[in-house]
Amino acid sequence: MRVIANRPSLYAVLAIVALPIAGSLSAQQQDAVDPSILVNGVPAADPVTLTKGPEIKGVISARQGDKLKVTTADGNSTVVAINQATKIKGKRSSDSLLNGLPVTVKTMQGGPDLLASQINFQTKDLKTATMIRNATERRFVEQAAATEALRGRVGDIDKYNIKHTTNVHFDTGKSNLSAEDKEQLCSTATQANATENALLLVIGYTDSTGSEDTNQALSEKRASRVINYLQQACGWKPYRMLTPTGMATADPLASNDTEEGKAQNRRVAVNVMVSKSVDNM
Repeated sequence: MRVIANRPSLYAVLAIVALPIAGSLSAQQQDAVDPSILVNGVPAADPVTLTKGPEIKGVISARQGDKLKVTTADGNSTVVAINQATKIKGKRSSDSLLNGLPVTVKTMQGGPDLLASQINFQTKDLKTATMIRNATERRFVEQAAATEALRGRVGDIDKYNIKHTTNVHFDTGKSNLSAEDKEQLCSTATQANATENALLLVIGYTDSTGSEDTNQALSEKRASRVINYLQQACGWKPYRMLTPTGMATADPLASNDTEEGKAQNRRVAVNVMVSKSVDNM
């Protein structure tokens, strides 16, 4: 095997990917190409076939063990392996490779597999990714605690008092929210938030236009659109949301025989609920 002296970075990669030198030369050759041997979960490649791979710039979007998924700006994702030979900026450990961290990855390629030889990133980006991770973990703990506290108050009781209902309406076959609807939803969320132990129950409906399957899917889509807006734009906590549902043409507010009646029935009802076990406490 001929080694090119002006590629010193290749030596470190080969030292990890190739098996330790031991025994006779024939034993080395037999072990080095044995496809059943795994190095950190990646099949050991023949050192001769390792070549310089592509440089990947993107964001770490997933991690499992010694494998990273890096998603580039165009939305494509590439999986690369890491091992002890992978140089991580500033001699950091692999623990610094967090989801959401923008990275530049230099790779070596052996067959279809890519091995990260070097991973670089900005220190400020690592600080941001660490803050996001810590904040996410803290919010999860807080949300779990709040959910358990609420369950302790409500228990298994499935009967609630309806304190208020807000209806938002839609055009035929549509699920988009108007500016007026959005303002109304946030106003409802603010009002409900002032009521201790209040939950929201969101139910989507349609008029009689269309097939049963179409109306069921549309009513669910409308309910989901309202829930997303309540949580993302109005700040309503997910753990204070009862299981939503789509009811298609059920429970019409008016007759579907007229256009005016159909307009009333194309709605999502946002019900402010308080369990009877805690209401008026």
